[in-house]
Amino acid sequence: MTGLFAAIAVFIKQLTLLVSYVKNNAFPQPLAEEDEMKHLQRMAEGNAQSRNTLIEHNLRLVAHIVKKFDNTGEDLEDLISIGTIGLIKAIESFQPNKGTKLATFAARCIENEILMHLRSLKKTRKDVSLHDPIGTDKEGNEMTSGVYP
Repeated sequence: MTGLFAAIAVFIKQLTLLVSYVKNNAFPQPLAEEDEMKHLQRMAEGNAQSRNTLIEHNLRLVAHIVKKFDNTGEDLEDLISIGTIGLIKAIESFQPNKGTKLATFAARCIENEILMHLRSLKKTRKDVSLHDPIGTDKEGNEMTSGVYP
């Protein structure tokens, strides 16, 4: 049970850190290539701190990609949160031996995560209730589908 509380405490700390980054618009600088490789190696060995460091230092990439979706009408903080999920997935599934840079791989994952979210919103926005008016008649009265219980 104490393990659960410890995990929740770590999550709250990381969430607070993310929110402070977003509010202050002050993301950490990207890691140097050597440091990035060192942290990727440590993460592969199970070091959670290296994983967190990689996430924190790539949040600037998330913010950069979110700017592309500024015209969608969605809240930018929500998109940053969703993009961060894509970043976490990218870091956890990245394979350095494939010959791709982490930032290139992560950018695609972040963008895909945001696009999946926007597509899911698009599906639910088309939902219409039977009780919603479907238009007005010649006299300006609301017309409904006529189906009532």
